Amino acid sequence: MMIRKPALHPLGDTEYLLEQWGWWRMDGRGIPSYASPMLALMRDAMPSPAKSYCITDELACVVDAALARLCKRDQQMGDIVWLYFGAKWSAVRVGRYHHVSEGKARELMKAGVAWIDCVLEGIKDGGWAGYPGNYSDSPLCGLSKSQLEIART
Repeated sequence: MMIRKPALHPLGDTEYLLEQWGWWRMDGRGIPSYASPMLALMRDAMPSPAKSYCITDELACVVDAALARLCKRDQQMGDIVWLYFGAKWSAVRVGRYHHVSEGKARELMKAGVAWIDCVLEGIKDGGWAGYPGNYSDSPLCGLSKSQLEIART
């Protein structure tokens, strides 16, 4: 089994961000739900290991929205990125699912990562069609370059 080490590759920071988004998504943090008061008391009483993510909820929602836009634009590419990073499938399994080779699945995944990177850069620069009118409510707007690097790593 290959260990994913995206840090030394081009677009590695975006791949790492997508990895973090995948763990955030699998943990259920992105699902708004109602918790009864009794469940909250039981959950708080039971010790559990703290899960630390290198991604904030706001940034994870931005990544989620960017991936949703990719799925709308190119269904197969979006599904491949979602399955690889969101469901933690291997490239071989993703390729079999979409009836393409592992190499083609990796190629489409890299293209999807590049597309998402462009969307995130556009948001960072202060504009995105997903934020109508005033772009100042974007989670990435107003962050300094060092804060963005910390958020992306």
